Amino acid sequence: MKRRVSFSLPITVVVLAIIYIYFSTIFVFIDGWFGLMSSPGILNAVVFTAVAFMSLFSYAVAILMDAGRVPSTFMPDIEDSSNQVHEIKRKGGDLRYCQKCSHFKPPRAHHCRVCKRCVLRMDHHCIWISNCVGHANYKVFFVFVVYAVIACIYSLVISGLLLVPLSVALGVLLGWHVYLILQNKTTIEFHEGVRAMWLAEKEGHVYKHPYDVGAYENLTTVLGPSISCWVCPTSGHIGSGLHFRTAYDGMSSASV
Repeated sequence: MKRRVSFSLPITVVVLAIIYIYFSTIFVFIDGWFGLMSSPGILNAVVFTAVAFMSLFSYAVAILMDAGRVPSTFMPDIEDSSNQVHEIKRKGGDLRYCQKCSHFKPPRAHHCRVCKRCVLRMDHHCIWISNCVGHANYKVFFVFVVYAVIACIYSLVISGLLLVPLSVALGVLLGWHVYLILQNKTTIEFHEGVRAMWLAEKEGHVYKHPYDVGAYENLTTVLGPSISCWVCPTSGHIGSGLHFRTAYDGMSSASV
């Protein structure tokens, strides 16, 4: 689902930075090192252009794609005993209700104060895309960061120390989201989990993130079942975002 986008200064800054890095890398550094009319120059220009295009395309999709809305008809199935509500910062399986939106919230959904609505599997609100990062566009956002890091490192090799700060910042961001994906957590759930872990240890229990179903399964949940499509900014595999597989599902079926 696409959304309407108004003027945003951070988006303008990012687009101008991408354009500047692209043209300076192609017409200053690659041309200066190899010459654009030489075979190495053409090869490097084509490769960098492809990476820059994928970065810009993924960035545009992350901006335009809606992060995921809670359907107005959503109602939790309170009669289904196997459908547990897992709220990380709470102990029980209480039904989650948003006072601001006046409707029930599915698991992992949170209210965004900027967008003024609940977002499915909300990770955070990102000013650089003027959009929430959530269930529908999380993979696209992650793929954009991957291509942006590749582009910065590629340009860094060609241009020297100009892009060191940007490469480090994007590298840290990429590493953080790789960690979150492997744990099947959102940024919000990470911070909630810190408190949940502290409370569990205080009571003599061991806390386990309920949506962690194993590293590979966590990867395929976000990036898709086909490895060849992991670097594509597509989200056809994500489902409705109203229900998520948990570590307790296998236990429930075994007990039954």
